[in-house]
Amino acid sequence: MESDDPAVIARQLAELRLEHRDLDAAIDRLVGDTDADELTIKRLKKRRLWLKDCIARLESALIPDEPA
Repeated sequence: MESDDPAVIARQLAELRLEHRDLDAAIDRLVGDTDADELTIKRLKKRRLWLKDCIARLESALIPDEPA
């Protein structure tokens, strides 16, 4: 459910950034663990990349369109 309301977009951005930061921490812990499952790490990294793309898309939605 996409919204054009800047307040809603800002809230979504904050939530996605928090989840991205949490995934960063989890991945760092798992990479340092010799018993960590490589598949789990790959899945977390893929999720983190997806979040980064979503964050970039929402940030661009906050930039007002300028006439050509």
